[in-house]
Amino acid sequence: MGLLSPQDVEYLKDLFSKEMEGEVKILLFKSDDKSKCQYCDILLDIFNEVSEIDDRIKVEVFDADDDKVALEKYGIAEDRIPAVVFLTGDGEDKGVRYYGLPAGHEFSTVVQNIVSFSKGAQPDLSPASVDKLKQVDSPMEILVFVTPTCPYCPRAVLMAHEIAKANENIQAAMVEAEEFPEWSMEHGVSAVPHIVINNETAFVGAYPEDMYVDYVIQRAGSSGKEESQGGKNIILP
Repeated sequence: MGLLSPQDVEYLKDLFSKEMEGEVKILLFKSDDKSKCQYCDILLDIFNEVSEIDDRIKVEVFDADDDKVALEKYGIAEDRIPAVVFLTGDGEDKGVRYYGLPAGHEFSTVVQNIVSFSKGAQPDLSPASVDKLKQVDSPMEILVFVTPTCPYCPRAVLMAHEIAKANENIQAAMVEAEEFPEWSMEHGVSAVPHIVINNETAFVGAYPEDMYVDYVIQRAGSSGKEESQGGKNIILP
């Protein structure tokens, strides 16, 4: 029995047939070592089931224990497994990443990215935001720590991904907080969505586009001191 229900499959089949315009490439980085990757098998099953729904969804699997060249090419650290990288049909990397299993509410962001990347992954942001983001002229990483049960987290993840699509210097990733406890502890994650920009906590909550982009611009030009928390958030158990 598959992880996706028959109803889910029918819904996605209908959605993809109406909304997708071209191919999407999804790279999965996994390890057979269960101590490194407890949920790798589930991740593979989910994305294989999704790829069977529409043949324009192409999934390629890399073994993180052997494919060091691929890890380096896409900037995936060995301790950030499982990892997912989205590419456009012609192989363009827009900086969209997932670390950990995008389950629960987060699966909706996977579906939306599939549709977006099939159309070339243009940023779904206002012209003013896109113009502001041109200021980022050096590498930047946005991490959004989430849990599968957090209803506000997908909005924060998608906004980070849209920001990454707007500037080739920006990479943005969902991080499943409970799968990476040491990483979460490093950044003091106690509520989600917890947003870290350039290795410094920026804010906690699902902020609107203009505020989110302003935080990114601030981090681009500063060493970063922790800001006050705001917005809706979910406390981790």
